[in-house]
Amino acid sequence: MKNKRFITLVTILLCLCCLTGCEKINRDTKIVLTTGFTKDEIFRIETASCYKREVMVYLTNLQNQYEQVYGTEIWQQEQDGVTIEQSVKESVLAELAQIKTMNLMAENYGLSLNNAEQEMVDEAAKVYFDSLTAAEKEELDITLDTIRQLYREYALADKVYDYIIQDVNPEISDDEARTVVLQQIFVKTGERGRDGNIESYSVQQKSYAYAQVAEALRRIESGEDFDVVATRYNEAKDITVSVRKDEMDAAYEKAAFELGNDEISSIIETEEGYYILKCISTLNREETDANKEKVVEERKKEAFSREYDSYVQTLTRHMNEELWQEVTLLHNSEITTSDFFDVFAEYYRAAK
Repeated sequence: MKNKRFITLVTILLCLCCLTGCEKINRDTKIVLTTGFTKDEIFRIETASCYKREVMVYLTNLQNQYEQVYGTEIWQQEQDGVTIEQSVKESVLAELAQIKTMNLMAENYGLSLNNAEQEMVDEAAKVYFDSLTAAEKEELDITLDTIRQLYREYALADKVYDYIIQDVNPEISDDEARTVVLQQIFVKTGERGRDGNIESYSVQQKSYAYAQVAEALRRIESGEDFDVVATRYNEAKDITVSVRKDEMDAAYEKAAFELGNDEISSIIETEEGYYILKCISTLNREETDANKEKVVEERKKEAFSREYDSYVQTLTRHMNEELWQEVTLLHNSEITTSDFFDVFAEYYRAAK
C-alpha cells in the first residue's frame, strides 16, 4: 500500500510541476563540480544560473500542496531508502534545469516574449507576490523581481516548446488509435516485486492457476455467462476494461485486437498470468477519438525530446552540491503559499 501511495504522489508531483507537454529530464548534461559560485547559486548551465530562492519558491509551493491533501506525515514515507522529500527536491531541480536550458534554446531560436505576454506575466507576478505574507517573503527571501523572473522564464520555456512542436500534426488513423472494450478473466502466476519485476510462482502453483483458468473457459464454453464466471475466477481489479495498443503484453494485445464482437479468446499466457478475453466492442468511438489526441500529444513530446536532448548534450552544468544538500523543506505553519503554478496558469495560459 505504501508503494502505491508513493508512486501516486510522485505522479501528482510531475503533473503539478511540469510544463504542458514537456518531459522530465534527468540531472542533465555534463556536471562539473566547482567552487566558483556566487552567493546562493545552486547550479549554472552555461550562462544561466539558478539560485536558492528560486528553488524554494517551487519547493515550498509543492510542499504545501502535498500537505493540504496528505498532511505533514507524508514526508516520513519512503521507498527503497528514498523519501518523498528527496524525490520532490530532485524533481524541482530537474524542472528548473529544464526551464533554464529552454531559455538558452530561446536565444538560439530568436524567441522572446511579446509585449502582451510580458504584461500578462508581470500582472501574474504582482498578484502572486501580493498574496504572500511578510513572513513568507522574508522566509523565502524573495522580491517581486524574483517572481517576475521565474514567471518570465516559465513562459518563455512554454513558448520554446510550442515553437519546436508547431509543425507536428500527424494524421492518426482509427486503427492506430483504436480502443477496444473487453471483459477479462485473469488468473495470476506470479507477484510483482518492489522493483517492478514479476516474481513467478512455483511450478505447482502455476499448474493450479492453469487448472483454474481452464475450468473458467470450460464453463463459458458450456454456456455460462462470461461475467458470472469472471466474478468467480478473475483476479484482476476490473472485469470490463478499455484497451489501446501498446498498453498490454504482446500476446494479450494480439488476441484483444483480433477478436470480433462477442468473440471469446482461448487461454492467453503472459508474464504475469493467464487471461481469457471477451470482446464487447471492437471500436469504442469516444475513447478512440480521445486516444487520437493522446497519440498526437505523444508525437509532439517525442519531437520536443529529440530536439531538447540533442541540445542538452552540448551544455555543461556546474552544480553546487554543498549548497544543494542544505536545501530542505520549510516546516513553518506561517508559510502556506501554494498557488504559484495556478496563478501563472490563470494569467498567462488563459491568454494563449
